[in-house]
Amino acid sequence: MGNQDWQLLTTFFPARWEELAVETNAVKGLRKNKSPENLLRVLLIHVACGYSLRETVVRAQKSDLAEMSDVALLKRLRKCKEWLYNLCMSLFTELGVPTDKKTGLRFRLFDATHVKEPGQTGSNWRIHYSFQVPEMKCDFFKITKTEGEGAAEDLNQFPIMHNDYIIVDRGYSRAPGIAYITDKGAFVCVRVNYQSLVLMQPSKNKKFSLLVHLQKMTVSSEIGSWTVDALTPEGRRVPGRLCVIRKTQEAIDQSHKKVKRRASKKGNELRPETLFLSEYVILFTTFPKDQFPPEKVLEWYRVRWQIELVFKRFKQITQMGHLPKYHDDSAQAWLYGKLFIALLTEKIMRYAASISPWEIGSRLQCLAQLPIYVPSN
Repeated sequence: MGNQDWQLLTTFFPARWEELAVETNAVKGLRKNKSPENLLRVLLIHVACGYSLRETVVRAQKSDLAEMSDVALLKRLRKCKEWLYNLCMSLFTELGVPTDKKTGLRFRLFDATHVKEPGQTGSNWRIHYSFQVPEMKCDFFKITKTEGEGAAEDLNQFPIMHNDYIIVDRGYSRAPGIAYITDKGAFVCVRVNYQSLVLMQPSKNKKFSLLVHLQKMTVSSEIGSWTVDALTPEGRRVPGRLCVIRKTQEAIDQSHKKVKRRASKKGNELRPETLFLSEYVILFTTFPKDQFPPEKVLEWYRVRWQIELVFKRFKQITQMGHLPKYHDDSAQAWLYGKLFIALLTEKIMRYAASISPWEIGSRLQCLAQLPIYVPSN
């Protein structure tokens, strides 16, 4: 990336990004060059391009950005954790995601993604991570193998505190995990996967007829709610509610295309009930009924969808690099760096799509596809 393109890229950085480097002590202790700009450029060479620490310092030296050892770069990455976090926070704010603390409640969004170390013999890892809302702060992450005991994508991977409000997608739609959250004195809202979550009628030894109830909801954006129990394999019941909204016709058409494409790709026969269920957003929640009527439960789940595109981009980008997994601070800083690239890429793409496809538009498209690189001298 030439200097002209780099200067264009910096215009998409959050306001006060350089001042934040000083305030968070990211540049404290740098001996030869205390430029936040050069430091961030070096960090992004490592984080965005997936270059090793050693290759990064060589490229930085040849490009007159910095002179440091690979060990010094790793230590500097750790010191930049709070700076990278604040850069992410600023871009989250620009997305319109709520970052104030007016709710007085601690909401947490859980997800997991895979990371593969570079090279033919590189290991596969799963990152389990949690973001707090409204702070939008990564409050926990855990790295496991993708196979073997203790590696599953499950709610019990996360530490839970009393009165936590957990929001997760259908990948966590299993009764044992819901019971785990309940036992900790916390609450959960999960997108229902009807194949993995058994629902029972309260106080009855009879399954809840989800399809029968949904058939009564025929109007777009109609909301329904029913009391149900989630049944664990051991026979334990966890009381909760279903909160459901019927999608608009446009959204239904898109959902139908998606499930048909998925079934065709896997060579599976598409069942009519699968097509029918795709017409609804179905949530199981243990959120208190008096504080969270169905409309509010659905609204809070949309908060997760507000950052779903960010997570998707984050997952794509995290396939690129090496995970410094031996130290918590360096791993967290690496994750914040990846998230910063994801948010920055989304911002560039939004801007590029809104302007005429002249030269600057083409340059922005290139920047979005390959955020950072440095030429050989």
